[in-house]
Amino acid sequence: MPTLTLGFSPCPNDTFIFDALVNRKIDTGDLSFDVILEDVQTLNEWAKAGKLALSKVSYGVLPLLLDKYIVLNSGGALGKGVGPLLITNPSTDLSVLPVNKMKIAIPGINTTANMLFSFAYPDAKNKEYKVFHEIEEAVASGKADAGVIIHENRFTYKKKGLVKIMDLGTYWEDTIKTPIPLGGIVGKRSIDAAVLKSVDELIKKSVEYAYTHYPQLAPYVKEHSQEMEESVMRQHIDLYVNNYSADLGDDGKKAVIKLMEIYHQQHPGIPIASTQIFL
Repeated sequence: MPTLTLGFSPCPNDTFIFDALVNRKIDTGDLSFDVILEDVQTLNEWAKAGKLALSKVSYGVLPLLLDKYIVLNSGGALGKGVGPLLITNPSTDLSVLPVNKMKIAIPGINTTANMLFSFAYPDAKNKEYKVFHEIEEAVASGKADAGVIIHENRFTYKKKGLVKIMDLGTYWEDTIKTPIPLGGIVGKRSIDAAVLKSVDELIKKSVEYAYTHYPQLAPYVKEHSQEMEESVMRQHIDLYVNNYSADLGDDGKKAVIKLMEIYHQQHPGIPIASTQIFL
């Protein structure tokens, strides 16, 4: 059995999910993995190029990947109250400088965060794309008027003296009435379906293993979050890892399909894939 390349982010939710798998705390049989940790926008770009066999991606980029990849049921981030936040400086007067006129820092063009921002503010076009951990500083320093924050920055922006304009996830939930699909695990269609199903089951077992030992944090989680307080790591895990991470289920799949419908409304020139979406 060949070694499969597997990409995910160094964020606590991903390292929590994959720790048992990549460190062989569970029996992976004859499957082995070559693990690459990268930020999600890099993983999105790599997936568009078909670089990795298995990868975490933003659901916002999924319509561009379905010719090469299929969505696994386990390992993703989807839920309620987990969406990105739009933040600014407290001195910003929205009556003078409305969001549609602002320069907005966004964590990557193909991220779900960008898609959710565009869903809430379709007329806001002045965007600057940055790595997610650069956005707080861009807003605090005035290099951007506002920013869309994800991951652990949800828990740190107030300490930086910044304020929330909108919870973009709440706007999605209130408007669309489904959980928020942030990111999922995709596998190459060229891989045998039986192998992909085995990988999917192993990821589910890895999630279950992590939960049986929680709230203890594995060294693997800590080593990739060295600048983060343990309380923030746990907040991160508690927010982004849930029952949908073990199995998308029907509700999760419906949410992903709804997100893709919104994507095609925003990008009418991109054809809707007719191929199977989920494993």
